[in-house]
Amino acid sequence: MENGEERIKNVDSAPTSNSDASPMIVCDNLVKIYQVADLETVALQGLDLVVAPGELMGAVGPSGSGKSTLMNILGGLDRPSAGRVWVDGQDLLKLSDVALDRYRRSEVGFVWQQGSRNLVSYLTALENVELPMTLAGRNGGKKRKRAEELLEAVGLAERRHHRLAQMSGGEQQRVAIAVALANSPRLLLADEPTGEVDSATALVIYETFMRLNREYGLTTLIVSHDPSIARHVDRVVAIRDGKTATETVRQTVVNGAPGGEVAAEDSVQEQVEEIFEELVVLDSAGRLQVPKEYLEQFGIKGRVRLELTEEGVLILPAPESAHAQAAGMLAAGLAPGPGARGWRSYGAFALLRTAGGSLRGLASRLRRGTRARSADGEGERRKR
Repeated sequence: MENGEERIKNVDSAPTSNSDASPMIVCDNLVKIYQVADLETVALQGLDLVVAPGELMGAVGPSGSGKSTLMNILGGLDRPSAGRVWVDGQDLLKLSDVALDRYRRSEVGFVWQQGSRNLVSYLTALENVELPMTLAGRNGGKKRKRAEELLEAVGLAERRHHRLAQMSGGEQQRVAIAVALANSPRLLLADEPTGEVDSATALVIYETFMRLNREYGLTTLIVSHDPSIARHVDRVVAIRDGKTATETVRQTVVNGAPGGEVAAEDSVQEQVEEIFEELVVLDSAGRLQVPKEYLEQFGIKGRVRLELTEEGVLILPAPESAHAQAAGMLAAGLAPGPGARGWRSYGAFALLRTAGGSLRGLASRLRRGTRARSADGEGERRKR
C-alpha cells in the first residue's frame, strides 16, 4: 500500500486542533492491556493526548504509570488494545505490518536510556550515524555529509572518528541522538535519555534536544522521571494510572525592573522570569484526576457534590448516601431470623428503586416485604 493511501487526506476525517495547523500526535481514549498467562495488566486506561507540530514535550510519571507504553505505541513498536492514535496524519491502527515497518524506519527516531542501545561498539561515531542511512538504501557523498552535519549539530564534530570505548556516557548519548535523526524523522522519542548520567551531563543533553527542536522543527517527546524536565521543555504531561492526570506549561515572562543607580532615571532593565502553571487534565468523557492530597485534606471519597459557581464548578464532599447507609444496615445483619434471606433479596431490588428516598421509608418497605414472604411461606406449609 502506498504512503498516500495510508495517510488521512480528508481534513474532515482527520483529527484537528484549535490551531491552524493539524496536530502532530492525537491519542483518543487510548487503552493498552497486556496479558501474561491468566493475568491482565492495564497499562493505559483511556489516555487522551494532543501534541502540536514542532513541540518539545515531556512525559513524567512513576514506574508502571504507562508512559513507556505510550512511547512504544507512538513509535509503532506496539499496537493499542482500543482507542485511536494518529501521528503526522497517519492512523497507526490502520497501517499494515509493512507500512508500520516503513513508519518506524523513516518517520520516527528513538533514543533509549542506554545510549549504546542505538550504537554499534566497533564502529566510529560517524559510521554509526551513517548506518541507518545505509540500511535505508542511501549511499554516496550525501550520506557522509548528512552524518557530519548531525554530529556537528550535537556538538561532536571533533569526535566523529572515535569509537564508543573512547567516549563518555554523555557523548555516547549525543551520538545516539544523531543516529536517531539520520533518516530525517519528524518525530523524536526519547525514553529516559538522562537516566544514567550526572546532572551536568543531563543539562547538556537537554540543551541538545532544545537546539535540535529549534533548528529542525522536530516534534520531540521525552519520557523521564526527572522532575526538573519542566525547565527544559515547553510542556510536561504527568501520567498516572494509565491516564493523563496533570499538565505543566512553562511560560517566559519579561518584566521591566529599575536599571540601577548607574542607569538613567527613566531606563528599565528587562528581567526574564519563567512561570510554571500546573493544570488538571479533563479528558473527553469529562473525567479528571483530583490530586490525592486534596482528597485527603477535605475527606472526599466515594461520591462528591458538584455546584456551579460564577467562577466555575465547585467540588464538595458528599454526605453518606442512602444507598451506602442501607447497604451498611444489610451488611450489619439488622434483619436476622428466618426472613433474613428474603430481606436481603428484596433489599437489593429496593435499593435500586429508591435512590434519594428516605432511609426510614426504605426500611419500612423492607420489613413489609419480609413479613409478606414469611406469611406466604407459612401458608405453603399449612397446605402441605
